[in-house]
Amino acid sequence: MNPAQLRPLFEAEAAGRVPSFSPEIASRIIRYGSVVGSRIERFDRRGRCMDHGRDLIRQYEEEGRSFPSGMVLMATELTAGKGRFARSWHAPEGGLWLTLMLVNTLLPEHARFLSLAVGVACCEAARHFGVDAHLKWVNDVQVDNRKLSGVLIETERGPRFGEEYLLIGIGLNVNNEAFPPELRDTAISLRQLLGRKLDLDEVAGQLLAKLAWNLGLLHYAEAEALHAVGEMAAPHPILARWLELSDTVGRRVLFGFDVQQAPQYEAVVEGLDPAGGLILRLCEDHTTVVEHAGEILYLD
Repeated sequence: MNPAQLRPLFEAEAAGRVPSFSPEIASRIIRYGSVVGSRIERFDRRGRCMDHGRDLIRQYEEEGRSFPSGMVLMATELTAGKGRFARSWHAPEGGLWLTLMLVNTLLPEHARFLSLAVGVACCEAARHFGVDAHLKWVNDVQVDNRKLSGVLIETERGPRFGEEYLLIGIGLNVNNEAFPPELRDTAISLRQLLGRKLDLDEVAGQLLAKLAWNLGLLHYAEAEALHAVGEMAAPHPILARWLELSDTVGRRVLFGFDVQQAPQYEAVVEGLDPAGGLILRLCEDHTTVVEHAGEILYLD
């Protein structure tokens, strides 16, 4: 796959969003996101794509070159994949393992929706192939409570110019079927769900198109909000779409910043606040709290 092959996919993505958006607005949104896949590097085997991404950032800045925002690093296999809290990420041949690198130009009040937007893109890509996928806060994609895709977002500050870079790591189980014992009951792949092997380039193309749309939607919403200063802001479109795709609201959950090692409390999810924070009603005393960071485990 190369950047030129993405253009028709992006155009089809925008066309498919009509009638929810007018053709003019849909075209504008996908133009905002068309930086995705500006350059694509592929590797047979790497430790972590994010580590290579950081090396590239330093290299570009040391050489005084402008970094190609939207660069994608893809690996056939990762040997040192990591999730939150340095948890190992099983990333063998057959899955889709990539890092999208962006120069962060979003204002903070819109950048806070980035994690939700990436989760939406991953979930939409899975649904494109006919699986009934749902989002678990913040951005895990699951089918019947088994994890299909995960996201890890890290930031890097350029050593020379101080630019902020976003490194968006995405792992999607596509054709890989053999999981280690600790994951066999909690992970699943598209091939297991569909009973057939998928073309990895086709899956990658759809994922990048969904990322282009949803990241473009972030920038479009920011531009509209800046234009409408002083007017009542509508609910953020990424937030609305996330709620459509999620099965988190109404669930009884265990919450913690690192919920596997240090669970904090049980609660029922009542919704998301306007900033994307999780609204929780505590089981112990029925008080309501809002969490903007952390993770949950479903208890029902």
